[in-house]
Amino acid sequence: MADSPEAEAEAGVEAGVEAGVEAGVEAGAGVEVEALRPDRLELGEGIRWTDRGIVLVDILAGRLLTAVGHPTDPLRQLAQLPVPLGAVAPVAGTPDSWIAAAGTGICLLSPDGTTRWLAQPEADAARPTRMNDGTADPFGRFWAGSMAYDADEGAGSLYRVDHDGTVARVLDGITVPNGPAFTADGATMYLADSARGVIRRYPVDPATADLGTPEVYVTVDDGSPDGMAVDAEGAVWVAVWGTGTVRRYLPDGRLDRTLSLPARQPAGVCLQENLLHITTARVGLAEPGPYDGAVFTARVDVPGRPAAAYRHHPSSPSLASFPGEAS
Repeated sequence: MADSPEAEAEAGVEAGVEAGVEAGVEAGAGVEVEALRPDRLELGEGIRWTDRGIVLVDILAGRLLTAVGHPTDPLRQLAQLPVPLGAVAPVAGTPDSWIAAAGTGICLLSPDGTTRWLAQPEADAARPTRMNDGTADPFGRFWAGSMAYDADEGAGSLYRVDHDGTVARVLDGITVPNGPAFTADGATMYLADSARGVIRRYPVDPATADLGTPEVYVTVDDGSPDGMAVDAEGAVWVAVWGTGTVRRYLPDGRLDRTLSLPARQPAGVCLQENLLHITTARVGLAEPGPYDGAVFTARVDVPGRPAAAYRHHPSSPSLASFPGEAS
């Protein structure tokens, strides 16, 4: 029986890292970072290790991509939307279907590329606004942020999609939300406000998903904290836009290590076991370098876990007839 695309992708990345392709660069702390694939994305973010393999988005192009095959193969496009696509999470029980932060709201994306909108809360925003980063928490809810196209101060919000498909605004007054990222028990959420250079940590009620009083986790003075991932020790890997670095912060907020990249705008990170995958962007650069927009991979000491799936109640009226839903 042939290996699944997910198994092929994982084996391919392992082979590529073991072999050490010529694109490898020393990232500091004895870690080599490699640009294994030829793609150069405009705004590569939302990278996740899922039960369907590695997925990521090119936000402004509305593209959902996956890393499959040999580690030097181009990324494969799964879907393209006519609106920006901030991030996705798999929908449990619906093979090849996704919940997506896209355009001005949240939609369900079916295997044939069609969409069903759960809500478009930013459609009537005072300033042109789009969805940005998002993820599912360990309890199966989906969280996603929004931002003004011009990054207008305080124009962004954070939304939560509950198990019945209801979309609720849970935070406002954010400028550029990135993340969120959750601890393995789902009791803590990290959320970056990139434009303000701050990452806040929120307690999360496991039963209601209500957010408690936040505290400042990390303040970044030399760049913008962007995508994040929490590892098995509770440390947080952060892509720091504008600095060409990815940083690991310990649970108490202390900086543990810094990886340097030959790309100025790291935007997203995910952990696939002990492989750290990093997306970057070339948008806004007058003269992009050869690695701006590349996807990088580095081997790290502490592993991560697969991204959670969005889980819904089968009786939910808003989801029950979603194409591809398992019976």
